[in-house]
Amino acid sequence: MLAGEEFGRLFETFERTAFRLETLDEYDVEEEREEIARFLAGEDMGPDWADNPWVRSMTDKGKHLSRVHVLRSPLTDYLRYELSAYPGNIKAGEVIGIVDLSEQTVPGLPDHDFWLFDDRDVYRMHYTEAGRFAGAEPLPADRLPEYREYRDRAVAAAVPFASYWERHR
Repeated sequence: MLAGEEFGRLFETFERTAFRLETLDEYDVEEEREEIARFLAGEDMGPDWADNPWVRSMTDKGKHLSRVHVLRSPLTDYLRYELSAYPGNIKAGEVIGIVDLSEQTVPGLPDHDFWLFDDRDVYRMHYTEAGRFAGAEPLPADRLPEYREYRDRAVAAAVPFASYWERHR
């Protein structure tokens, strides 16, 4: 399994596209804890929220980033925090869709996160029960069709983030 810098290098080395499927209601990311507390306290989130520099560092190179977040409303505090940051990701060039399982049934989606890079490398994400990242498992090439199908189903079922957020903010 890949973690830390080794996993981070995947974002430097993909050439064209990176797709993420997210499925958790809460992620335990140590680097986000202070920011989440500020968000929940109603404080200003700073300029990175208006135009995400991490996303822009890739889209400025012509790379395409997209994700579908599969969730269930009502939103947890963590999801309210994460989704509130999405407009800055979108401004920086990421395409984001939402599948809310309380509003629709989408058969055939996995119950776990994954990243698909350049439509040829897939990494299943592993988390602890508390949502802490444990590592990314590179899957063999014979699993690519399965994960491409997951991506295509999620994208087809997703509503654009802006439409979803208008109704659930």
